[in-house]
Amino acid sequence: NHSVLRGFQTQGHSASVLRLQFCKASDAETQAKANRRCLCVHWEQGAQSSQSCQEDPDGISFFVVPLTYPSGPLSRCTIDNRVTRVAWLNRSTILYAGNDKWCLDPRVVLLSNTQTQYSIEIQNVDVYDEGPYTCSVQTDNHPKTSRVHLIVQVSPKIVEISSDISINEGNNISLTCIATGRPEPTVTWRHISPKAVGFVSEDEYLEIQGITREQSGYYECSASNDVAAPVVRRVKVTVNYPPYISEAKGTGVPVGQKGTLQCEASAVPSAEFQWYKDDKRLVEGKKGVKVENRPFLSKLIFFNVSEHDYGNYTCVASNKLGHTNASITLFEVKTTTLPPGKGPGAVSEVSNGTSSRRAGCLWLLPLLVLHLLLKF
Repeated sequence: NHSVLRGFQTQGHSASVLRLQFCKASDAETQAKANRRCLCVHWEQGAQSSQSCQEDPDGISFFVVPLTYPSGPLSRCTIDNRVTRVAWLNRSTILYAGNDKWCLDPRVVLLSNTQTQYSIEIQNVDVYDEGPYTCSVQTDNHPKTSRVHLIVQVSPKIVEISSDISINEGNNISLTCIATGRPEPTVTWRHISPKAVGFVSEDEYLEIQGITREQSGYYECSASNDVAAPVVRRVKVTVNYPPYISEAKGTGVPVGQKGTLQCEASAVPSAEFQWYKDDKRLVEGKKGVKVENRPFLSKLIFFNVSEHDYGNYTCVASNKLGHTNASITLFEVKTTTLPPGKGPGAVSEVSNGTSSRRAGCLWLLPLLVLHLLLKF
């Protein structure tokens, strides 16, 4: 008779224990059939445990234990007064025959050998313990066996993954993520980016042809096999590209005022900036000029603009992949002088039409004088 037992081995958990036990059916919660035999398997780990027993029609039973946590099994098989010899075997290797230990593995121990029970225990179960376990019973000169097949399931583990990579735009890249586990885990790649949607590869290898700057960022490898939570690792992909100037605007400043020319450039690695006027590089600290550089921005600052400062300036942005430039103009803005009484601060004398009436009276005064002279 044959049965399949599934056990789990997960990373980072305490050791599991497998107990294989041959016992009376009455000890295995089958009180109504005390003359039967049973095979029980029990897993336990820490405070967690699981056990189940079944009978077969021939008097020796077996079962399958579904587990959702790392543990170790107990298998129990009934015996009675008719049994003359008992033994536990793993494949063709005898583990115990009666009270005699035949294997050298210190993890395998005999728990009990009585008229009603014959049990062994395997401590710290691992994948190498996978395989068939057989309880051999000699009764009335008729040998009988029951077999349980242990399948050890292992949570996924990423054993190899590509290192962070820096690559020039337009080149091809290949990322690798190798994972182990039982059953064999499913490996997927996903681009962690606001513009990325879903998985970009359902394979342990991710190939990108002609990579662009928009494809830079983190790539996440996930390995899962439903035994435990998926295992996740990330790889950073840096895409290098030459600089391009995104903003360069001229500005107007009056003589004697402070003026600033600004040049923005995008690049990976970050661009280095230089300023020129009439093919001469401007050096910070001379003639009241300051150059202020940031990773993606450069400012040319004039603290006291003079007539000599006006004109065209060239901003040059460069990195190891290339360079670019833009022309920016600093031009003069004239300040206007308003006559007295004019302008925003002037006060008007107009109030309820008084000014209009005064102008009308002054126009009539010469006519009145002329009229008086003619009268006399």
